[in-house]
Amino acid sequence: MDMTLSLDETVTHIVWFLVVGIAVVAFLLAGFKLGQRVRAKEPPPPSAESQPHLPAGGAVYEVREERDQVEIPEGGLRPHEMQGYGNFGSTTSSHPEEVRAERESGWKQVEGPNPHVQPGAPPDAGRGAHS
Repeated sequence: MDMTLSLDETVTHIVWFLVVGIAVVAFLLAGFKLGQRVRAKEPPPPSAESQPHLPAGGAVYEVREERDQVEIPEGGLRPHEMQGYGNFGSTTSSHPEEVRAERESGWKQVEGPNPHVQPGAPPDAGRGAHS
């Protein structure tokens, strides 16, 4: 009799496993079908002709400019005291070579087997854990 009870319990577990598996598969198929319907209602992807193209003159290049120094007060500035959206009224320099030379005056070329430093980097750049 124990054998019959054990067999019935095993068959019951197998049936429940199959029912749950079929329910999961049905749920996934219903989700897939719903996704297909939603996708069918969406507009088609844009054509190659409707995509943006480069201007006739080619790609737009980065513009580099030197800005005149602006003195910041000793105590700093609060956001509402800043002008020009954070630029504090700075203007393009009329003598960019001098401004660039002053800014880069503390920079030295790193010599030796250390990694090459990018232009404009601080003097101790490239001297990390691997030096």
